[in-house]
Order: sequence, then C-alpha cells, then structure tokens
Amino acid sequence: MGIFDLFNRADINSGVQEYMQTENAVLLDVRTDGEYREGHVPGSINLDVNNINNAPSVITDKQTPIFVYCYSGSRSARATSALKAMGYANVKNIGGISGWRGKIER
Repeated sequence: MGIFDLFNRADINSGVQEYMQTENAVLLDVRTDGEYREGHVPGSINLDVNNINNAPSVITDKQTPIFVYCYSGSRSARATSALKAMGYANVKNIGGISGWRGKIER
C-alpha cells in the first residue's frame, strides 16, 4: 500500500454495482456470522475473515470474480490479501457496509 492508497478508499456502492454487472461473480461478506445475520448486502455470502482458509470449500474456481466487503474495509483488505495468496486471481476489496446506501437483508 502506497501513500496515495490512503486517498483512494474503496466504495462499496460502486463495488456492488460492478459485482452485479460481472458474470458468475461472488459477493463475499467477511464479517462474523452474527454481524451478517444483523444485516448484509442482498446476494452476499458469508465467510468470516478468521475462517478465510475455508474459501476453497465455498468458492471452488479460483478464477471466479470475488468482491469482498466487511464493516469498514479493514477485514476485507486482509481477506483480499489472503485470497490472492491462496491463488484467487480476481479479488477486489470493495470496502465496508458502513457506507452502503442500498437495501439491507436480514
């Protein structure tokens, strides 16, 4: 991460829009199960960042486009790095649900 990355924060709203326009993409919420149940972006699946090593059982194709979010963007950044290190080729951190302006599913 360079100094200019601090000014280039991920925007979950444009990230979800990109997800919706991407064929066979996965929207991945890496918050805890409890946080996910309290409210999440519709269409997302939950895999706690602390269990990110289980990703191959959830997303088998490592070419699948994956859009990752959490609450603020910090855990999704960690998860994105871990997924890339595991060989996932199309992973994008889209930030935090705290900035989401769309519908919340419970």
